[in-house]
Amino acid sequence: MRAYEELMAFQRQTEALAQVAGRLGWDQETQMPPGAVSQRAEEMGAMEAVLHARRTDPRLGEWLASIDEAGLGEVERANLRILRREYARATRVPGELATALARTTSTAQRVWAEARAEDDFAAFLPVLEEVVALKREQAAALADGSRQSGGGLYDALLQDYEPGASGAGLQEMFDAMRPRLVALRDACMGAAHQPEALEGHFPARKQMQLARELAHAFGYDFRHGRLDKAVHPFSSGSGLDVRITTRTSEDDPFNCFYSTIHEAGHACYEQNIDRAYLLTPLGQGVSMGVHESQSRIFENQLGRSRGFSTWLHGRMEETFGPLNVARREFFGAVNKLHRGYIRTEADEVQYNLHVMLRFDLERQMIAGRLAPGDLEEAWNARFEADFGYPVERASQGCLQDVHWAVGLFGYFPTYSLGNVFSGCLFKAMWEELDSLDEDMAAGRVGAATGWLAERLQRHGGLYEPAEAIERACGFVPGVEPLLEYLEAKFAEIYRL
Repeated sequence: MRAYEELMAFQRQTEALAQVAGRLGWDQETQMPPGAVSQRAEEMGAMEAVLHARRTDPRLGEWLASIDEAGLGEVERANLRILRREYARATRVPGELATALARTTSTAQRVWAEARAEDDFAAFLPVLEEVVALKREQAAALADGSRQSGGGLYDALLQDYEPGASGAGLQEMFDAMRPRLVALRDACMGAAHQPEALEGHFPARKQMQLARELAHAFGYDFRHGRLDKAVHPFSSGSGLDVRITTRTSEDDPFNCFYSTIHEAGHACYEQNIDRAYLLTPLGQGVSMGVHESQSRIFENQLGRSRGFSTWLHGRMEETFGPLNVARREFFGAVNKLHRGYIRTEADEVQYNLHVMLRFDLERQMIAGRLAPGDLEEAWNARFEADFGYPVERASQGCLQDVHWAVGLFGYFPTYSLGNVFSGCLFKAMWEELDSLDEDMAAGRVGAATGWLAERLQRHGGLYEPAEAIERACGFVPGVEPLLEYLEAKFAEIYRL
């Protein structure tokens, strides 16, 4: 046990430093003055150099080799499972490359934000080329000799976000989803009955007031977090300090409200992990797919349910005054399908089609089959083929997401994997919680969020991703529950 205790004491400091690095990233998105970009890049690079040195410290290898698991419990074995995987990956990436990636992506984040504001892909292209080159170099280092990645560059990057996933497996998932999603979209768009859209002016200050109330209703603990604005909403941190962001549009309050609920799902997962796991490998979400299942079930199956939309209508009228959509029709307005370009604003039916586009393009970039300089043209052509109308400007297209600027190649498909997981969890939840719809209509979300906290969130990284979902819902996860949920819900809304 002495080797294990020394290992965990060392790791606790590494986890604490990683939280500090994450706080630098949060500050860069929310508070940092624009003139601090170059200095912040150096700071992020320096932090990554320290973290990489700790993650590749030879003592880690010695401790891991000397520990006999025979006398260890489930929690200790799970910590070792994660540490062995992370150590094997970290030691394949040179420290200079890790530092360069941190420094470059920190700079790229600000360049992206400015280019997005100006709809200027050409301004972003040089730094995107740097990021892609560095990520291909990183992927090659990770794939070298890695049986888990299958030797493929993209599969090697996937492991950072969804351990055990493969591009081939994700492609199979998308192939099963696409035909039914396209058919449902076309049926809804062509239906005789079309829900009325919400219209009006909704002051940003009042949106933020109601957004705080929504986060609290879904269980977000403001004693250990805060809500701020960012260009691209996100959640940051774990344990006792978990922060969320949202954004406002004065003619589209749903953007703010559902971004807030979505990020609260991520944050509540982190806040509800067993405190005994704090600053250990188990003290954070087990994968991005599982993480996304929490944000998507908060946002969609719960937040966009008939019951909760009824409650939200009342609170919005109290906050903003009379709405142009009656309460009995508000469920349709909240879930209305619409033409649009932005993934984070997409309806449930079309959301995964946006992810499929990104999945295909980033796989091609990492494989070297798509040059970054050709990305904008490839994006625009694919979008028009998938959605039927052209992209008008770069901020609607390949500049809308921050992910590639910060090097998150392999992240996008976890959004759809999270949707699939959320469909499975909701099926189990619906069968067990008899008064769920009544509770949601009264704004009482606690039974649903408590079910998720008990069944899934408290375990943190204790189980592998698919096992965590299977234990929570009681069956092997697959696409069918999500597709059945979507088809039933939208058949009702569109009277199909």
